[in-house]
Amino acid sequence: MDKLIICIDRDDDIGVKAGEVSPIIGRDNNLTAVAKLGIADPEDSDINTIYAGIKLYDELIKNGFDVEIVSIAGDRDVGLISDHHISEQIDELLKNYPVQNAIFVSDGAEDESILPIIESRIKVDGVHRVIVKQSANLESTWYILKTAFNDPKIANTFFVPLGLAALIYSFFIFTGDPKYAWASVLGAIGVYMLARGFGLDDVFGNYKSIMKQSLVKGKMSFITYLVALVLLIIGTILGAINFWEYYIRIDVFVGIIILIMVFVNYSIWWLVAAGWVAVIGRMIDLSQEGGNYRKNWPFLFFLFSIGLLFWGASTFILSVSPSIQEYFISADTGRNLLVLSVIGAIIISLIGIWVSTRSSNVQNQPA
Repeated sequence: MDKLIICIDRDDDIGVKAGEVSPIIGRDNNLTAVAKLGIADPEDSDINTIYAGIKLYDELIKNGFDVEIVSIAGDRDVGLISDHHISEQIDELLKNYPVQNAIFVSDGAEDESILPIIESRIKVDGVHRVIVKQSANLESTWYILKTAFNDPKIANTFFVPLGLAALIYSFFIFTGDPKYAWASVLGAIGVYMLARGFGLDDVFGNYKSIMKQSLVKGKMSFITYLVALVLLIIGTILGAINFWEYYIRIDVFVGIIILIMVFVNYSIWWLVAAGWVAVIGRMIDLSQEGGNYRKNWPFLFFLFSIGLLFWGASTFILSVSPSIQEYFISADTGRNLLVLSVIGAIIISLIGIWVSTRSSNVQNQPA
């Protein structure tokens, strides 16, 4: 075989919408699959990708090449999971089809992000990007906006920060403090971008999914996760309030690090409590399901140790800060609390390790 034409559907539209299982090998199988996808969702761009691959297949066959076409789908969870599925299928495919060269067909940059994975396994002779020609009506502003609003990827990426910025700006205009508007807008967008960059949006998505499953199955964790969320919000708000109070109380700007320490000092125990409640809820669920709930005991100790360390460190830093000392405890008291916090955190962590080891031994004992 001279070449392998690879069509990529990174978010598994062909599996979710058309019910086809990838890899889809061969011209006829791909024609059948793309017809099902076209009926299920005529606007899906992956239809054009597969048709372009089939057209390229016919051209190469006509020119005397020995080629095969395959469509490979990933997963709805685009990222590591979908890329792992694609790489597994490519590895299995290359075992059965000893081909040296490939042509990569995609409908845009998202699918092309998988290209390095393919190139690490087989030589890619060319990349064929499919660009769909649209009519004037299709390109109308209303259609584009409607499509964008209905696409969760576009909505989450663009409309959430734009909406957040508009709300914050209008709030400060309404309250008569326009001087804070732009700074707050930039700060909110910065926080949003950091959250997206660190994958916190996936964390919140998983939290939403867990909450939904807990509610449907009537688990105790639904209540405890809800309580944990409330505690998390309370802790964040209290930390932000004290952050702002120290910011406006002192004539000289004390520095962002000191203000962050204020936020940590006033919010950390609320955040630890939120973690405790969530872990306890999970333990109750495991106990009711007959699972090994003991393996979660160490988390309670480690959470408390982390809280103790952060509280002790932030207390010490605030106590030795010259610009904030008159509003806080003395430096000697702060130093003593830091030492006690470190010792306490170490002892509690050791207890957590002992409990973890004991839980593992109990689990490994024969029934």
